[in-house]
Amino acid sequence: MPPIPEAARIGEPVQIITTTDDHSFELNHEALDELLLNEDVRDKKVCVVSVAGAFRKGKSFLLDFMLRYLNMQGSSDWLGPGDQPLSGFSWRGGSERETTGIWAWSKVFLCPGPNGEEVAVILMDTQGAFDSESTVRDCATVFALSTMTSSVQVYNLSQNIQEDDLQHLHLFTEYGRLAMEQDSSGAKPFQSLNFLVRDWSFPYEYAFGESGGSKLLDKKLHQSAYHKELQDVRHHITSCFKRLGCFLMPHPGLAVANKQDFDGRLADISEDFKTHLQELAPLLLSKDNLIVKEINGTKVTCRALLEYFKVRAYTVMSKG
Repeated sequence: MPPIPEAARIGEPVQIITTTDDHSFELNHEALDELLLNEDVRDKKVCVVSVAGAFRKGKSFLLDFMLRYLNMQGSSDWLGPGDQPLSGFSWRGGSERETTGIWAWSKVFLCPGPNGEEVAVILMDTQGAFDSESTVRDCATVFALSTMTSSVQVYNLSQNIQEDDLQHLHLFTEYGRLAMEQDSSGAKPFQSLNFLVRDWSFPYEYAFGESGGSKLLDKKLHQSAYHKELQDVRHHITSCFKRLGCFLMPHPGLAVANKQDFDGRLADISEDFKTHLQELAPLLLSKDNLIVKEINGTKVTCRALLEYFKVRAYTVMSKG
């Protein structure tokens, strides 16, 4: 028997939504079929974790640590050795965008879920918003589609939760909600949204991690808006998601920011960042915390997600 190719064993990024020069999007049917109809996973309940947000803020970098966690099955030493470069989804330093469209990791991870049932876990990487080449419609399309098809959307932000972050979230989720209007039954249309604030600099006000994040999010959503327009934005966000959370991450260190040849090895990353990575990854991916994808309140398999993804992709991509 010939050896199994390395990519088949450990996986590789595959583009499931591609962009075109005229700012339209195309669905890669073959890649999506191969991802979700594999005989090992097609009848398993599925959890999809997506990371979205502005470009050049470390989304792919973060996803590669999630990959490491899943590959190591959450063992206590899952971060690995200090001199091991970080691999997986494409990422690099610098100011130019790296990811376009939507990508998924080709290996679907079978993990124990909260009730002991095996769950298929898929990681999804999205095109960064607001680069110089994307229109607002491009950004809304990618964010809406990833939010509709994921069970957990990580909203990756820099330094704080700013008012424009909430305004953009309002815009993008409204774009997606309207595309789902035919399913409207008064239920919240999306599942879980986790604000991930990177490079948080005020741990003396709100501590790093989930606890400080929850307090910050509560203030931003419930205590800091007096004008009706701002209140409406917050009401829209809370009415769209079944679960809302927030996690505050420290800066990964000067070597990460300033080293041109930084390759992701742990030796160059600050201890604070590594400590909170070890809190964040299980919060999203451990047995007790996996969130299975639901459609109209019903937990679905990879096979059902495939058809839903195709329908939603065409609905969103056809909106003008």
